[in-house]
Amino acid sequence: MSTLKVPSRFNGPPASGNGGYSCGIVAALFDGACAVSLRRPVPLDRPLDVEPANGLGGGIAGDADDSEVLRVTADGELIAEAVAAPELAPWPGPTVDLDAARDATSRFVSPASGFFDHCFVCGRERHDGFCVFPGRAVGGDFVASTWTPPKWAADDDGAVLPEFVWAVLDCPGYFALHGRDGSLAFLARQQSTIIAPLRVGVEYVVVGIALERSGRKGSSATAILDADGKVLAHSEQIVVEPRAG
Repeated sequence: MSTLKVPSRFNGPPASGNGGYSCGIVAALFDGACAVSLRRPVPLDRPLDVEPANGLGGGIAGDADDSEVLRVTADGELIAEAVAAPELAPWPGPTVDLDAARDATSRFVSPASGFFDHCFVCGRERHDGFCVFPGRAVGGDFVASTWTPPKWAADDDGAVLPEFVWAVLDCPGYFALHGRDGSLAFLARQQSTIIAPLRVGVEYVVVGIALERSGRKGSSATAILDADGKVLAHSEQIVVEPRAG
């Protein structure tokens, strides 16, 4: 058994881990392509147990084979689960240049509740965060933002760590689905592919598109592009609104 911990500075909601960051650190422990599902809010600054499903008494009906499932628990409660998945299809969204992304950012609107104001990726109140502010593009059914990775998000060679790429790929998916209505929703499942390293100090474009909405659940796709429109990383996710009350 191994453990992982989500530091409190990498929150999304006020008292739990940013969904994309949490999925990313779980995916880093998985051997191969995987999708990560979040079953409960991810505790902050607390050791979480990580082990294969067969170490927890077997898999759930309909899941992949136990050898292809990794589970994260806290005091016996399932927090997150990584399952082997086919590689993602190519990014289905538009190519967006830096000028268009900067323009879209000017129309960024935080959720009416202010619930994500301190998210380290998209929170307006986080001056130590990533400042990814996805706004609705003019004449396009997508949201976009720019992002320049800071030094603290990279390894010694200046390449952005994978968990931070997953984090940045998370938030635009929410805004693609809920940017107009501002309703509260949380990341439930994410799969990301990093095609090429992202570098510190380089300005990138982050894009999000809505794929489908049905009841409380929606799916979206996001991507990080370079200045030439080349896709460097992309993601698909499921976002779920909480039940009434």
